[in-house]
Amino acid sequence: MKQALINMLTMQNSMNTRVHEQWATQDFEWYRAIWIECGELIEHYGYKWWKKQDPDLAQVQLEVIDIWHFGLSALFRDGKTINTLASEIEQELGNYQAADIGVREATEALALDTLQTHGFSPTRFWDLMVSVDLDFDGLYSAYVGKNVLNFFRQDHGYKDGSYVKTWSGREDNEHLVEVMASLDHGAEGFAQNVYNSLQDRYRELALRE
Repeated sequence: MKQALINMLTMQNSMNTRVHEQWATQDFEWYRAIWIECGELIEHYGYKWWKKQDPDLAQVQLEVIDIWHFGLSALFRDGKTINTLASEIEQELGNYQAADIGVREATEALALDTLQTHGFSPTRFWDLMVSVDLDFDGLYSAYVGKNVLNFFRQDHGYKDGSYVKTWSGREDNEHLVEVMASLDHGAEGFAQNVYNSLQDRYRELALRE
């Protein structure tokens, strides 16, 4: 677990640095991004008792991965090294038994905690992760995929507004789900394979519109 955490923290630092070189000292409101993502998750899962709604589990899981991106970012503070952060997360989660609660309840508990603390709780996140049928290996694979998508967006004009996020009527997140399902997550060069597949699909769908 620790090495996977180190890998993810390193990737997150690289992504954040791509956006702002001194990101760790900017006091960005990561907690706000987390609770808003929690709201988006519930939209995909469904909460309207007055109409029929079927949970879109694939999109719900992607929202969980988005939350993990912001959560990892929120943990970078007080000059802690990536190795120290990985050790702290591993220790906190090592013997933790996830609460047996539903997706909505786990999402609300995480949102409430982050609003109260302006921080990020790995254990509250773990409850949410388990509630949406993700294990740690699934989290890791999905994180790598979404991190690649974030780099892809930056490479194609996300920051200046020229990036086309909707490809043939569907958001890039949905295309990522399909791309990930078609690839070997254990293959050497998995991250590059995801990027290349997104590139091919983007050129075929988005740029011809």
